Amino acid sequence: MINKIVSSHLEALEQIPNGASVIVGGFGDAGIPFELLESLRKLGTKDLTIISNNAGTRENGIAGLIKNGQVRKIICSHPRPPLSDVFAQAYRAGKVELECMPQGTLAERLRAAGAGLGPFFTPTGYGTRVAEGKEQRVVDGIGYILEQPLHGDFALIKAHLGDRWGNLTYRWAARNFNPVMSTAAKNTIAQVDRIVELGELHPEHVMTPGIFVKSIVLAGAGNV
Repeated sequence: MINKIVSSHLEALEQIPNGASVIVGGFGDAGIPFELLESLRKLGTKDLTIISNNAGTRENGIAGLIKNGQVRKIICSHPRPPLSDVFAQAYRAGKVELECMPQGTLAERLRAAGAGLGPFFTPTGYGTRVAEGKEQRVVDGIGYILEQPLHGDFALIKAHLGDRWGNLTYRWAARNFNPVMSTAAKNTIAQVDRIVELGELHPEHVMTPGIFVKSIVLAGAGNV
């Protein structure tokens, strides 16, 4: 019997080793798996590469990991949202590396990874610092740069409902980066607001099929 539900955050997160690349879902504060990130902070896993839309705000979530010295590198499109002082101070002090890219490029690199595709050409960033060190071509008078699929060892995402097979639905704006990020990692861990019985989610309402999810944990369950 397939059952991907785990009883605690510790059980879900202890498999993440030092040095892992971790994709973190969310946009702004919407759809961020704050409970999983707080548990990861308490575990103290270090030398992480975080792939996300932004670099965290206040001292919560990704910012909490940075403040705790657990993050080696950030790959994102918006490193300086409001209240991002923790990242700014760490970056200026040389404590964290940054790879920044256009938001659409970030989304497409993740989608390509999840779909099993190879590199792709995009006009976004051509002629700017984004293009430095990358293959460039001009086709019909338009310049393009070559971007690579963006894979992660793990993905931490937030969903609204999930069943024991790993099928997920999202609520409102939480359906942002979470669906595509769940496909781009070798091991996706989903934090859900509520676990429902198998068959309760209508197939047409499933936004992330369970094939992409390895573990489901209830939000707030089993604090470490």
